[in-house]
Amino acid sequence: MVEAGPAPRPALCGAELEVPLVTGGQRPYVNLDYAASTPAMVAVARAVERFLPYYSSVHRGAGFKSQVATAAYEGARERLLQFFGARDGDVAIFTRNTTDAVNLLAAALPAGSSVVTFASEHHADLLPWRREGLKVTCLPVPGSPEEAVAALAGALAETAPADLFAVTGASNVTGELWPLEQLVRVAHGFGTRVLVDAAQIAPHLPLDIAALGADYLAASGHKMYAPFGAGILIGLPDWLGRLEPFLRGGGAVDFVTTDSVRWSELPARQEAGSPNVIGAVAMAVAADELQRYGMDRVWDEESAMAGALRAGLAAIPGVSVYAMWPRATERTGVISFNLEGWQHSLVAAVLSAEYGIGVRHGCFCAHPLMLHLLSVPDSGAEEIRARLAQGDRSAVPGAVRASIGLGTSRSDVAYFLGAVAELARRGPQIHYELDPSSGDHVPALLPEWARARAAELVSVASPGY
Repeated sequence: MVEAGPAPRPALCGAELEVPLVTGGQRPYVNLDYAASTPAMVAVARAVERFLPYYSSVHRGAGFKSQVATAAYEGARERLLQFFGARDGDVAIFTRNTTDAVNLLAAALPAGSSVVTFASEHHADLLPWRREGLKVTCLPVPGSPEEAVAALAGALAETAPADLFAVTGASNVTGELWPLEQLVRVAHGFGTRVLVDAAQIAPHLPLDIAALGADYLAASGHKMYAPFGAGILIGLPDWLGRLEPFLRGGGAVDFVTTDSVRWSELPARQEAGSPNVIGAVAMAVAADELQRYGMDRVWDEESAMAGALRAGLAAIPGVSVYAMWPRATERTGVISFNLEGWQHSLVAAVLSAEYGIGVRHGCFCAHPLMLHLLSVPDSGAEEIRARLAQGDRSAVPGAVRASIGLGTSRSDVAYFLGAVAELARRGPQIHYELDPSSGDHVPALLPEWARARAAELVSVASPGY
């Protein structure tokens, strides 16, 4: 009997996409913006297409389509619990994305709860706790993983009993992995629960919530090669099931009169309204494909390319690569940098318009961390706020972020490094203008194809050049 070889790397929609260049001609698109949103897997798109004829409202429907849709929806929930290594008794709530999942948990916290987090977090882990009835302790950006563990221990010793500690799995700015096992151990030592924002690690490395010991985990389908509008919150059921629903409406109730309501049990209690059945199915199929390929393989392959990308950028004169922690630590394939003498929005615009490379620029929904990395003083932050109040976004500092994923090849990395090196050496080939209202740079003269494309899209904005 011939043994089957390793599963092939999952194919991605748009892998053969070619884009026009302002300098003439077109070339294959190099997507280095996986940290923001990933393209759909071909297997996911095909699964959605196969499911669409059976799409229907789920639960309580006697029709055949409704029964199939319900089975698919609840099957997706079970598959994602398994993918993330959930414990017996954990509940999985479908949400729109990680931000929605964290806000759901914040709304479910008992009144008077205290939450500890770090200033280096994504806004999804910073802002939901700033609500009436919750006490928030925001710790400074730590100087090392060891300092993060020590800072958490010190804060919990002072604020005990803190109810929840919220932390990201990996920085969406620098890619640095947080010491989750140590942080969970410290928090549990003080009786504090832990929420892990897994948005930046779920599609890149093996993750087992039971082995890790975290109490809650939040993730997004659009970062897991299933951009169909679904996310998930997995964890202990008591807070989520004890209080009234975050959203109120049909599907979350067992019985209603004009002056009373009996809320449903979990998970229905926190999934009011018609759920995103297609998004849930798509996310589960993506998880299955990742598991089939092997998360260890994903991590090993991406780590090698990320290392080459980081070393290549650091070797280019004038490039500054950012990190929270000076000592080398494990990182995902997320790298943020600046090129001396050039505004981050201009670098991103040139890479797109002249080279066909898609990157992201700005503060990446992590403003406090970016201010820290860029050494912006409090007075500088005040000036930024004042200019924003006048409608000028050009003063907002930031960086360029390149991030890799399943569709990234070594040739993509080499081409990107060559483009940055060429830009550093000779600058842009055409003139770009800064739009203060957006803070973005665009070519001064839009080519005819860009105007035609904009007209074709009608109300959709042009791609920036």
